[in-house]
Order: sequence, then structure tokens, then C-alpha cells
Amino acid sequence: MRVLIYTIGSAGDVHPFVRLGLALQARGHEVFLITSGHFKGLVERAGFGFRELGSAERFQTVQDDPDLWHPVKALPTVVKHAVDPSYEPILEYARELNRPGKTVMVCSSLAFAARNARDLLDIPLVTVHVAPSLFPSCYRQPVLHGMVFGQSSPKFLKALQWKIAGKVLDALVCPGLNRFRKTHGLPPVRNMLAEWWHSPDRVIGLFPDWFAAPQPDWPSQTRLTGFPLFDEKGMRELPAELEEFLSAGEAPVVFTPGSAMKHGHAFFAEAVAALKLMGRRGILLTPFHETIPSNLPPEIRHFSYIPFSEVLPRAAALVYHGGIGTCAQTLQAGIPHLVQPMAHDQLDTLSRVRDLGVGDGLHPRHFKATRIAEKLDKLLGDEKVRRRAKEIATLFEDTDWMGRTCELIEEMLPR
Repeated sequence: MRVLIYTIGSAGDVHPFVRLGLALQARGHEVFLITSGHFKGLVERAGFGFRELGSAERFQTVQDDPDLWHPVKALPTVVKHAVDPSYEPILEYARELNRPGKTVMVCSSLAFAARNARDLLDIPLVTVHVAPSLFPSCYRQPVLHGMVFGQSSPKFLKALQWKIAGKVLDALVCPGLNRFRKTHGLPPVRNMLAEWWHSPDRVIGLFPDWFAAPQPDWPSQTRLTGFPLFDEKGMRELPAELEEFLSAGEAPVVFTPGSAMKHGHAFFAEAVAALKLMGRRGILLTPFHETIPSNLPPEIRHFSYIPFSEVLPRAAALVYHGGIGTCAQTLQAGIPHLVQPMAHDQLDTLSRVRDLGVGDGLHPRHFKATRIAEKLDKLLGDEKVRRRAKEIATLFEDTDWMGRTCELIEEMLPR
């Protein structure tokens, strides 16, 4: 079987599909990963075929835009700079690589334009959502920025809220999408949020049901498997001084605002001040050296990148932005979470961390050293939180989430 994997986004969006591709490859399938040129080296190290979906320079342009982290402006920014330009190349790569009767397409949430290729070329399509926030529901609904009616609201108000949200998304996405579809003789799209961006063939949620249980109004073709847990372990050389630092004292608190956050100056300034207030050791993770305060004390270290699986099991807690992949690694490590949600699915991640009883959060405007220190002291001193984090970590044992995901994709081809 040939599998064409389309994904749009940062490392947190690409890593799950690298892990899935490796699992499919190990089962004897031929894998092509179509994503930004920024990730070409990673894709080639994984041994996949690569096609470029936007240049590395375009990726850098989007990453440089502070609106990417704005709770309201983030989605329009992504649609304009990443989604709209993807329509033509996604279709053309499908034409080029399709082996009729032997090809399946897999797309991430933002690479929904693969459905155009499905409609035109009759290739089976699997939509893969890495986060439960991508499933609207009038039952246990996702927690998102700008929502007026919360979880305790009546169902009819939730339904009204999702209807309005759907019209907003249609107004944002459908003009460009439908212009493209018209040029290829396809009917126009409407009702993106509730229906169209979920493939009618199959939808997979890459998270377990204990993290987000399926709701009655999710698409009936949805199946949940589990977290992909890919962090480039073994594909990058570890910093030489990491082991020495980890072994030199108590478990550090790790801080990261995400791999694509180029505007983390305030995040790290407050992190350093909080660690000093607490008298604790810390690790700051970001590839953007310019966001790190100068003259760090010896008990606080900065690293550009460390696979989470190499550091979190030896950390006291993680303070992060609420990315779903980072959340999964923290759950597996069995340590407390402190989440500073900024945009995208991050508020929903925080809500589920709280539901599980393994952490808490701070709104960006409250992300100040004294509040951070206060929250961390409370989490680290709470035996119930620490015990619950360890209990959740045991749910990662003896799982074959990726094997089940591969089976669901393999079922798309006729036997």
C-alpha cells in the first residue's frame, strides 16, 4: 500500500504523522509525507518520500508573525498563509503519486484540502485529528477562546454557539476553497465545521478515550486510538552537558512555550524570575536563543531542543503552552502540568489536564513570576496531584496505539 500523508503546521503538528509514518513503514507500506520544506531533513531521516507543501521560507514567515499566537487572529493567519496556498499542491501531488486501488491518503486537520483530491480521484481519505478540540459537541464540548456558552449551558445554546462558529469558519475558508473547487468542476462546500473537514471515509482521533471520551454527536465514522508520542528521540544528538546537569541536583522544572513560539521573551523572563523566587533548578527549552534572558545562573540552563522523553521523566514539572503533543509526553512522564494557554487548542488541553487532576493553568496576563511560583509550589506540594500524575502514567503501559491506527488505515483499501 502507498500512503500519502499531508500535514500542515509546526513540529507539534508534524511529529504525530512522522510517528504514524514510521509505524506504517514498519508494516511494509510505502510512505510519502507531504509537508513544509522546513521539515525536509526530518522526513528524509525517517526514510519517507518527501514532497514540499510550502517552502521553508514561507514557514519562517508564518512563524515570525505574532498573530499566530493571538486567540482571535491565529486561525485567519494560518488560513491565509498555510491553508489557502495548499489547495493546488495537495491535488497535484495526489495526481502524481496515486496508484489506483493501492493508495490511501491521510490528512491532518488543516490539510483538509486532501478531500478535493478524494472527490476528484476517488482515493480513500482518512482525516486524523490529534486533539479533541477539533470535534464540536453539544455534550462535553471543547473549551475554546471566544466561547460564550460554557459547559453547564443548555444544549440548545451550545448548538446555537456552534452554528455561529460554523458560519464564521465558512466565511473565512469557503470563498478561497470554493473558487478552487469551481475551477475543477466540484460543487461548493458549506458547513465546514460540522461536516466537511471530516472525511466521510474515516476519522481517527490520535488520543485515548480516557483523555477525551467520544461524544454522541461526533461523526459516526470516528475511531479513537492513542497518542503518537514522537519527539525525535534517537534522531538528534543530546547536548553533552545535559546528563551532568540533571545529575547535579534536584529534579528541575522545565519551561517551554512551544517549538514555533518566536516571541517568548516575556515567558522566559518570568520563568527565570519564578525559579529564583522558589530557589529551584530549571531548564528552558526553545530554538530561539534571543528569547532567553542573558546571564542565566548556573542552576538554570537553556537548551535548543531535547526530546521530552529524555528529560521529563527526570523533571519535577513542566510549564508549557498547552500543545497536545507536549501534554501527552507530560502525562506519560507522570509529572504535574502548569499550562499557559495562548491560542488554538490550548485552552481545551488545560481543561482536560484539570479534569484529570494532574495540573493547573495561568492565563497569559497572569503569567507573572509570583503567580507562577505560587502555582508551582502548590502543585509540587500536593500529594494528590503527584499521585494522580503517576496513576495516569501507568495508562501508557502495554499499549499498541499506533498498531491500531495502522489497522484502521489499512482497512480503507479493498481486500
